[in-house]
Formats: sequence, structure tokens, C-alpha cells
Amino acid sequence: MKQLFSILTVAAMIFAGTISTSAATVQSMSTISPSFEEITTMTLVQDEGAAATSDNKSFHQELKERFVEGGPGFMGIILLCLILGLAIAIERIIYLNLSSTNTDKLAKRVEEALASGGIEEAKEVCRNTPGPVASIYYQGLERADEGIDMAEKAVVAYGGVQMGQLEKNVSWISLFIALAPMLGFMGTVIGMIVAFDRIQAAGDMNPSLVAGGIKVALLTTVFGLIVAIILQVFYNYIIAKIDSIVNSMEDASITLIDMLFKYQTQNKIK
Repeated sequence: MKQLFSILTVAAMIFAGTISTSAATVQSMSTISPSFEEITTMTLVQDEGAAATSDNKSFHQELKERFVEGGPGFMGIILLCLILGLAIAIERIIYLNLSSTNTDKLAKRVEEALASGGIEEAKEVCRNTPGPVASIYYQGLERADEGIDMAEKAVVAYGGVQMGQLEKNVSWISLFIALAPMLGFMGTVIGMIVAFDRIQAAGDMNPSLVAGGIKVALLTTVFGLIVAIILQVFYNYIIAKIDSIVNSMEDASITLIDMLFKYQTQNKIK
């Protein structure tokens, strides 16, 4: 019994000593190395600092850096396509907005002028109104004395001239839309050729040798597609605006012929 009590006492002392030793070891390790929570906190702080550093770089700065990395050759030509395309698009948009006319209001004014003062007063109204519709009205009124058929021919002929003015330089925008991605693809092909030339010269498939060429190749493609997308939006808006004005011109032409026919019929009756 005493032997059993002695064995239990020794085991309890050894267990207590082991626990105290382990606690001291953990406490010393906690003073030397950070805990798991501290490590996690430090990692999150580092990640947030890196994210903040990357976020501090604005989109404009990132775009400029990427543009410079793409090389001055093809990137300069692609940028020139964007500048010229935007210049033509803005000029066309301004011209088309100035060419837009309230055709219903103009037709009413011309009809009232015909009823009150005749052809000359109606021509004066058209002369003082800007836009292609007023010009078509003026040409039709100019030939009204020669008959309805001659007035209609004059309206149709001058309508074609005005349509050509509306579509002036629009084909250049479509050219730049097609040219920009083609230049980007050409830069891609040339960049790949340069990358394979480096591999051939080194005699080894080292990723660092080809990474630069492939990066330049992809950047030229991306910028070419971006330019094409931007110009395509402007081009579609211009085409839609031209179609709207042309439809107004056609409706106005029919209205003018009807007004002239009514005017001449009333004069013959009188």
C-alpha cells in the first residue's frame, strides 16, 4: 500500500513538473515569436498596404505606363488613328447637330408664307433657315414656276448633294476602325517574331527571354482593339444621326411637293 502511494505521489510530481515545464516553454515561445493571430494580422496589414499602393496608381497612370511599355512604333501609329478618328467624329457630330431642323415647324412656316406672300416669301423663309431641309425647300421653290415635275427633280437632285455633305469624311472613321486593330495584330506578330528570335539566339527556352516580346505584342493588340471600340461607338452614332436627317429630308420633300401642288391648284382656280 505504501509502495502504491509512493508510486502515485512520484507520478503526480512528474506530471505537475511536465505541465509547468510546458507552460514555461509556451510562455517563452510567445515572447520570442508572434502568435497565430499576430501573424494573421501582420499578413492582412501587408496585403492591405500592397493593395493601397496599387490603388494609389490611377487609371490614367496605368494606361500611360502600359502605352510606353508597348513601344513607340506601333503604339504611336495607333494613337494617331485615335486622334484623327476622334477629330473627324467630333467635327461630324457638330455639323450634324447644326444640320438638324424642326421640319414640321419649317413646313408650317413655308406653307403660311406661300398662302400669304407666294413663292418669293416662302423662299425668304428658307433662305433665313439653316440646314439641308431648308436648302432643299429653297431649290424646289426656285423651280416651282417651271412646273411640279421640275421642282420635284430639283428636290431629288439637291437632296443627293445634301446627303453627300452629311456623309463627308465618315469613310475615314471606318478606315481607322479597321486600321487600328490590324496595326495591333501586326505588332503582335512582330513581337512574337522577336521573342522567337531571342529563343533561337539563346539556344534555350528561357521564359524571361520571351516574356518581354510577348508582353509588347499583347499590349499593341489591346490598344488597337480599344481604339477600334471607341471609334465604333462614335461611328454608329454618326450613322444613326445621318439616317435620321435623311428621313427628315425625304418627308420634307414629299410635303413640299404637296404644298406646291396645292398652291398651283389654288392659283389656277383663282
